[in-house]
Amino acid sequence: MKGHLAGKVAVVTGSGRGIGRGLAIAMAKEGAKLVVNDLDKDPAEETAKLIKDAGAQAAVCVGGVDRRDGAQAIIDTAISNFGRIDILVNNAGIIRDAMMHKMTEEQFDSVVGVHLKGAWNCTQAAVKHMMEQKSGKIINIISLAGISGNVGQANYSAAKAGMIGLTKSNAKEFARYGINVNAIGPAAFTRMVESIPEQIREVMAKRIPLGRFGTPEDIAPAVIFLASEDSNYITGQVLHVDGGMSIAF
Repeated sequence: MKGHLAGKVAVVTGSGRGIGRGLAIAMAKEGAKLVVNDLDKDPAEETAKLIKDAGAQAAVCVGGVDRRDGAQAIIDTAISNFGRIDILVNNAGIIRDAMMHKMTEEQFDSVVGVHLKGAWNCTQAAVKHMMEQKSGKIINIISLAGISGNVGQANYSAAKAGMIGLTKSNAKEFARYGINVNAIGPAAFTRMVESIPEQIREVMAKRIPLGRFGTPEDIAPAVIFLASEDSNYITGQVLHVDGGMSIAF
């Protein structure tokens, strides 16, 4: 397939549904070969089917990113099926909301484990191959919560803030190898946003200058840009694709 990502091999973690699925399908339509990852087999297989129906190639790796062996298996799937890895999108995420004084250690550890340690695990597994190739694109999906914080989300906010730091540190470390590391800050209506009470969602949407939450289709062009050769001179940046939310909250 022709496109901005023609011939590239991309891994999108947490791509069985939501933003991850939308990104994986959009990248496939731009010519990338995809490794689809999710904790659950059925949604991962469904994403892969949608990709194949669009005329692209896809492989599936079921498992969590919070474990080193799980992350390694995802990258190994790319290498064994397609021979290389060019693009890593650290998208996998969960929420376990609670007020700070009621939050359990498990709630904190699980969220930080998936978001921050998961990104660390997958990056460490992938970057060894990218360093040998002297090229690669790593895109971390962060959140405005990592910059401004959010009530009831000390764990999530801390994890996303950590991912911003990881993005900038890794950009400095890997630049010499031709590897670009950037982050996307979306404001999209996903399963995680859906868990927020409707009346609160309505208030949040009204505070977004463009008046609505985004969709995976709104986010995908920015990810495709950062994954493509068009962004070769961009690294260590956070690109907010949020309808102006980051200037309003």
